[in-house]
Amino acid sequence: MSHSRPSVVIHGVTGLPLAATRAPSDRCFRALCCKGPPPPRTEYDVVCIGLTGAGKTSLLSRLCSEGSDGIVPTTGFSIKAVPFPNAVLNVKELGGADNIKKYWSRYYQGSQGVVFVLDSASSDEDLEAARNELHSALQHPQLCTLPFLILANHQDKPAARTPNQVKKYFELEPLARGKRWILEGSTTDNLEAVKESFGQFISLLEDKDTEPARI
Repeated sequence: MSHSRPSVVIHGVTGLPLAATRAPSDRCFRALCCKGPPPPRTEYDVVCIGLTGAGKTSLLSRLCSEGSDGIVPTTGFSIKAVPFPNAVLNVKELGGADNIKKYWSRYYQGSQGVVFVLDSASSDEDLEAARNELHSALQHPQLCTLPFLILANHQDKPAARTPNQVKKYFELEPLARGKRWILEGSTTDNLEAVKESFGQFISLLEDKDTEPARI
């Protein structure tokens, strides 16, 4: 009398030999084991400047997924590691008050790029002050060869100047000719657009066949 061979049950699969059930799990194990951690993202040291009220702290906090409640202007300087898919920007934000601006240049050393934030809806007097500060930064010996991201912030306000109006008023074309710079509008209400602007800025930092200037 022949006895039927009991079926083999391995990992819920009935009647399959051990080798047949082991192969897929082995492949999965090797894939998990040998894949390893993702390569580290390149880090860049960036200085962020602009007058008080331009919105530097709010933009950086939103990019770091921090809450917007209780944000106050930076009185000295702060450093944030701002993550992006292909890079991390170590941003040194400098306060924009009159008693702080005179010390900005002390913090320029080691910077690989500059983020300049201006309030596009500010008074004519404040816009002129921002223009003078940007001109000084573009010509500073420690910054003049670096890529610039210029953000015309607060585009959601009724009195906001467009990026083209800012470019004309700031005389960027003649002043920054031959330099690497980007001018974009920004608002914390459209964070994706801000991220895209920083993505272009990172391309300048990487020096990936970018144009000398862009708006």
